[in-house]
Amino acid sequence: MVTRVRRARPEDSGIVSAVAAETFELACPPGTAPEAIAAFIADKLSEATFSEHLRGGTHTVLLADVDGEIAGYTMLIAGEPADPHVAATVAARPTIELSKCYVRRTFHGLGVATTLMEASLAFAAEAGAASIWLGVNQQNARAIRFYEKRGFAKVGTKTFLVGDELHDDFVLEQPLPAVVDLAP
Repeated sequence: MVTRVRRARPEDSGIVSAVAAETFELACPPGTAPEAIAAFIADKLSEATFSEHLRGGTHTVLLADVDGEIAGYTMLIAGEPADPHVAATVAARPTIELSKCYVRRTFHGLGVATTLMEASLAFAAEAGAASIWLGVNQQNARAIRFYEKRGFAKVGTKTFLVGDELHDDFVLEQPLPAVVDLAP
């Protein structure tokens, strides 16, 4: 099994949307209404939405490819956090949000998430960020353990809207090493 990570292109919006729709529910707490999940997917994870994200600007999507099949993705967003609770708790600037980090269930346990995370951290550091932050549902113990093993620490809380349901997230942050340019 060979895992490769590459930057998504605008023509990848369909596959990114399909993987997002397949994996989003895995991060939702038990009891989240199927209607709320469906509304979030339709509103935030559509092909049109990803097409807009992939045209450039502040959003970057990284795709994990395992032997020719898309296994997961991350989405990074550059810029000041829009949520005032996050802006108050994330210490280092400039910062990048790790907005999405999802791996398809059939690829769980194969190291895909670790490979995607390493690529995402490297991307953020190379982009000049001093930190990377994310929100994770407070009931998602598996994801929290994964992030903490990779150096993230809880720095605060925020809310997250799924359809019409308000969920509680932890805000996790990780400082990033400065990238040194040794070019002459």
